[in-house]
Amino acid sequence: MMIGVPRNFVRAHLKRVPQPVNVATMIDRLSSPQFALKVLVATTVVATAWSVSSPHDFAIWCFELLPGIAGVIGVTLLSRRFRFSALLYYVIACSFVMIAVGARYTYAEVPLMNWVRDALGLSRNYFDRVGHFVQGLTVGLLAREVLLRTTQFCCRFAAAFLTACVALAFSAFYELLEWWCVVPFYPDAGPEWLGMQGDPWDAQWDMSLALAGAVTGMLLLGRQHDRGIAAVVGSDGEPGGDA
Repeated sequence: MMIGVPRNFVRAHLKRVPQPVNVATMIDRLSSPQFALKVLVATTVVATAWSVSSPHDFAIWCFELLPGIAGVIGVTLLSRRFRFSALLYYVIACSFVMIAVGARYTYAEVPLMNWVRDALGLSRNYFDRVGHFVQGLTVGLLAREVLLRTTQFCCRFAAAFLTACVALAFSAFYELLEWWCVVPFYPDAGPEWLGMQGDPWDAQWDMSLALAGAVTGMLLLGRQHDRGIAAVVGSDGEPGGDA
């Protein structure tokens, strides 16, 4: 004698059964600007909590990380009116993690790069150089997206040239900002605060690497960035630039 099973029981049981992962759905979710923004915010919170838990020098931590936190807050607030591409949110998240690492240990004393320095017999800890490269890549993609979505260019070279100029200008401004902050308050410890590590051309190297990062970002991520911009422009119904 068959005993009938209530449909509600079957449905409730099926909901508890693990469903196979839908790769296409996962990719769509990762490509969503809304999801990417949540990842950026979560990454910022976790990285900040980890970084401030045991900083090498709290004053340096504030000097290095607070501008990054302000930048993420600014991007998040701006996203209410001007959503950026998912790729840009992910790049900003990775950049913030690097800033958090540098703020915790100081850029000249990041343990992993100290190990690389000692293993390869290098003359310095190169984490700060990598950080300025990533800074240029991040600012470059941000400038590129704003320029392409808010202006009309007769050729792609003009957009690329202005993007590189913005990244280089931001890097130069950051070098000046460091100098303006260090000289009045820490005149006797300027080289240590600025992470020069004995290199008199440190600022020039930093700016050059930021420019290289911006150019590399356009070359390697340009097409993917274009697709992300097109997706945002299409969903928001806004006119786009020559992307």
